[in-house]
Amino acid sequence: MRGKQRCAWCENDALYTKYHDEEWGVPLKDNNSLFAMLCLEGAQAGLSWLTILRRRTGYYRAFEAFTVEKIVCYGDADIERLLQNEGIIRNRLKIESVIKNARATLQLNKEGLTLSDYLWDFVDGQPLQNHFNRMEEIPAQTDVSKKMSRDMKKRGFSFVGPTICYAFMQSIGMVNDHLTTCYRYRELCGGE
Repeated sequence: MRGKQRCAWCENDALYTKYHDEEWGVPLKDNNSLFAMLCLEGAQAGLSWLTILRRRTGYYRAFEAFTVEKIVCYGDADIERLLQNEGIIRNRLKIESVIKNARATLQLNKEGLTLSDYLWDFVDGQPLQNHFNRMEEIPAQTDVSKKMSRDMKKRGFSFVGPTICYAFMQSIGMVNDHLTTCYRYRELCGGE
């Protein structure tokens, strides 16, 4: 991969570069993977994404591969167990948010919505193609992420502020925020 121009944020770490090259901004519609990314983005609040990326395997182990049907049954003993798990960020509010998000996801399902359908409806089912030339141009939040945040909070999701929602949208490919100079930009916007 040497010689390819990338977004500058990923170039100082091999794991970060791999994530940028293979995952970030790629449209993701699998419900379980979306739930996992939503929870991981929430865990990232106040930390770097690289911190979470390095613990991602620990999170998948700790939260039973982010299986919603299992997580909704978690109680106090599970929270205490997770607070002792060194493979994740041991923050009670962030751990409880995974459980709340599982419950909110299950409620969506009861209403006949998949998490994928619900989330992707905010962008009419298609990634938004941005055209940023410099990192400074990329917003921390947008009108869409604010709308998503409000609706998700109303539905019982937590750690879903507008900035977290926008980072989530970027990671799951709801928006293409690769810089126009990055080789992934053209690949993800269909050669636009």
